[in-house]
Amino acid sequence: MEFRKKIEELLHQFLAERTDLFLIDLKFSASDDITVILDGDSGVTLQDCLDASRAIEFNMDREEHDFSLQVMSAGLSEPLVTPRQFRKNLGRELDILLADSTKIEGELAKVEEDHITLVLRYRKPKEIGKGKVDVEEDKEIPYTEIKKALVAIKF
Repeated sequence: MEFRKKIEELLHQFLAERTDLFLIDLKFSASDDITVILDGDSGVTLQDCLDASRAIEFNMDREEHDFSLQVMSAGLSEPLVTPRQFRKNLGRELDILLADSTKIEGELAKVEEDHITLVLRYRKPKEIGKGKVDVEEDKEIPYTEIKKALVAIKF
C-alpha cells in the first residue's frame, strides 16, 4: 500500500474510534514530514495528540519508509473550516473575511450545514434627529462566501 494512503487509513481508523475528535488538516511535505491538525468537540488534549501519533507510528515501519510526524490541535490562530468547528464555537465572537474582502465581526448564533448566522451589533445614526441608535441584526453567511473565519480574541 502506498505510504500516504497507509497514513490516511491509520488516521481515519483512529478517528473512527475517537468520535469526539475530527481531522482539520493532514499535510505531507516532499521530505515526508507529516503534520496532522485535529480538533475536538470538547477541545484536544496533549494525550489526544499522543494517542493519534501512536496510532500512526506504531503501525508504520520506519525501516521501510522514514518520516517525521507532528500531531497538534487546531489553535486559536487556525481558521474555522468545518460546520463541526463552527458548532463548537456557538456563542463566541468571530472575525470573518468574506470572499469579496469584506470584514464582519459578530456573535455566532446558529450553524447549519450550508451557512452560519451571526448576530451583528453596531451603532448607526438615527433616522430623525441627532445621535445614534444601537442595532442588532442577524446575518446569514453561506460557507461558500467565507474566505477566513477566526474566533475573535478579546482581552
